[in-house]
Parts: sequence; C-alpha cells; structure tokens
Amino acid sequence: MLFTKTIAALTLALTAVPAQAATAQPRWTGAWAAAVQQPSPGGLPWSSNWSEQGFERQSVRQVLRVTGSGAALRITISNRYGTAPLTVNGATIAKAAAGAAVRPGTLRAVTFSRRADAVVKAGQELVSDPIPLPVQALDRLAVTLYFRGKTGPSTFHDVSSATSYRASGDHRFDPRGTAFTDTTQSWYYLSGVDVLGGPARGAVVTFGDSVTDGTGSTPDADNRYPDQLAERLVASGTRLTVLNSGISGNRVLYDHPLFGERALARFQRDVLDKPGVRTVIVMEGINDITYRDPDVTAEQLIAGHRELIRRAHARGIRVVGGTIMPFKGNPWLYPDGTAEPYGLEQIRDQVNTWIRTSGEYDAVANFERALVSPDDPDRLRPEFNVREGQEGDWLHPNDAGLNAMAEAIDLSIL
Repeated sequence: MLFTKTIAALTLALTAVPAQAATAQPRWTGAWAAAVQQPSPGGLPWSSNWSEQGFERQSVRQVLRVTGSGAALRITISNRYGTAPLTVNGATIAKAAAGAAVRPGTLRAVTFSRRADAVVKAGQELVSDPIPLPVQALDRLAVTLYFRGKTGPSTFHDVSSATSYRASGDHRFDPRGTAFTDTTQSWYYLSGVDVLGGPARGAVVTFGDSVTDGTGSTPDADNRYPDQLAERLVASGTRLTVLNSGISGNRVLYDHPLFGERALARFQRDVLDKPGVRTVIVMEGINDITYRDPDVTAEQLIAGHRELIRRAHARGIRVVGGTIMPFKGNPWLYPDGTAEPYGLEQIRDQVNTWIRTSGEYDAVANFERALVSPDDPDRLRPEFNVREGQEGDWLHPNDAGLNAMAEAIDLSIL
C-alpha cells in the first residue's frame, strides 16, 4: 500500500508541473543510456550474445552506473528492432552489490501504468512509472527483467563492457547472484534510466563509435571515456549528467547490420529524444574512412557532420566536435605495410582540420592531440596501447588513454 501511494504521489507531482516550467528546467534528466541495435551475432571476433535466440522463462539482470542524483528513477524498455510485441512479465531495480547480487533493502518493483507486466509494441519504446529509489551520481544499479514467454530475437546493445546475467525462472526479487549462472557482455532491451528532481542542469550526450562505446576498456570498471568524464563532472561539482550513445563500428553515413544504423539515422532517438540534453559531443567517422564499402571522401563526411550540427542547433543543443584519433599500426588496416592506409589517414587529417578550424562546431575536444604519439602524428602513444603487458590494436585506447580523452575536454564548454 505504501509503495502504491508513493508512486501515485510521484505521478501526481509530475502532472502538476506546468509545461513551460518543464521546458525551462526539465524535471526528468537522462542519467544512463545505451544506443540499441538490431539482433546480431555481434561485431567483435570474440563476442557472443543472446540477442538472436532471445529469452523464455528467464530473468536477465543488467548492471549499470547512473551519472546523476535524483529522488526517483524511471527506465525505458526498447523493442525498436522487434518484429512482434514484446511482453515483459515484471521488472525490478536495485542498488548493485558484487556480481549479480543486489542490496536487498533497495529492491523496488518497476511498474508500467501501475501494472507489473507490460507489452511494448514492435518498433516502439515504453517508459516505466516513477520508481521511488533515491540515488546519487555514480551509484551502480541492477535492473532485472523477467520474460515468461518467448521474446524472439532481442533489441540489444552489443558491446557493453559490463557483465549481464541470466537465470532460469523468475528471479526479479532474488537479492543473491547464485541463480544467475549465465553471463554476457551486452545489454538487452534497456535503453535508458532517468532521474527525477536531482540537481543536474542537463545531460551531455557522447555520440560516436567504438572509442565512445568503450571497446577495449576494462570490463565492469566503468572506465569508458564518458564514465571518466562523468567522474570529472562529479568531482568538480558541475551539475551535468553524461549519456553514452556510442555504438562500436558505427558510421556517420551508412548503416551496417552488425554496427547499427548510421549516425544520421539514429541521431534523433540517441541524442535529441533523450530528456534534458544540453550538449552533445560528436566523435565519429573513422569507420566511414576505413570500411571503404563504399569509399568515402572527406567532403562527404564533413557534410554528414554538418547535418548533425544543424539538427542539434535546431533543438537549441550545443555541439562539441571531437577530433578523430589515428589508427596507424592497426593489423586490420595495415595488413601488408602497404601505402594505401596513408591515403585514409589523409582523409582523417582533412576532417580533423575542418573540425578544429572551421568554427562550425560550437567547441572542439581535441582527442587526437591528447592521444597521438609525439614521434608519429598517425599513431597512438604507445602507453595508451598496452593492456596487461600486451600490445593493443593501435585503434582503441586503454583505460589510461580513455582517461586522457576525458581530461582533454574543457568542462566549461559543456
């Protein structure tokens, strides 16, 4: 009864906010996000996930870290790539403990229009009712979804750099992690967590490809560059949240079945539709340059960036351009030591020069300068390419390199 009254009070408070006031200072602010993709076997050679098989009589527990404080939460379930309605037979949220375990006193039921179960239409998203669980910025949460019937192939986010857990049966209210014996490093159906009534002045969306997504960062450590940017903002007392809308392998101009819809197609839902967005940091284009399917010129890529800037400005959102980092030495792009990749580096240089000097972006985050080797302008610094004593791929920075990216952002431009 107390839980029902609390939900009712929160809902009443929301409906009482005048539309003009809500526009001036949004009540809900995005505090975590995942850009969703169509079901696939995954885009990394070593990856595996559950998206193509889906779920039946199973609970899925997903761990995430919010970047803002609030008196209550709400979650968004996405069936964007579903071909049939998705039935969710119940959900919970709690503060995460070790592994799949949660802190028992924090477990809360999630409702949708005051019902425990929900149906999400194919191609649509569904936002939950307010959940009375106060959180602080950088709290780790666990969202558990239960699916009794067959879901079919699942809308998901491929490279989460975080462990998700699966158990047979309904374990929504199980605080222990012992039943969750299966693991993967992808997120399923969950596309957003928003906070209510917190101090945030708005959200910063980081929009890009694998480097933004966190490919190569330490799993379960929250060391993606957007995570480390969020930590800087919290430490400085800057009241902004950070949303990660990166997709590994993503391109500005062309779709890919493994790497998501093109940036121009997904910018609306992954940036403009997020609640409380104030600024977007765009760093994308390396995959357009290197896929060569089809070949892309610097002029075409710049035109794509200009379209993103135009759409953001039309919504009053500030746009920061992130320079594209080098890839010399990458074994896939430099397989034979041939001269061909040098032509690709020239395209990258042309796009970066435009980002830095054209004045079309409101501000610039010079990631290239922060990570490039002092001895070779087309190569990462060697210390940013080492993981556990092993040489990396010269494309995806390690945790230290991702921290250098976060440090390269002047917080005053956000």
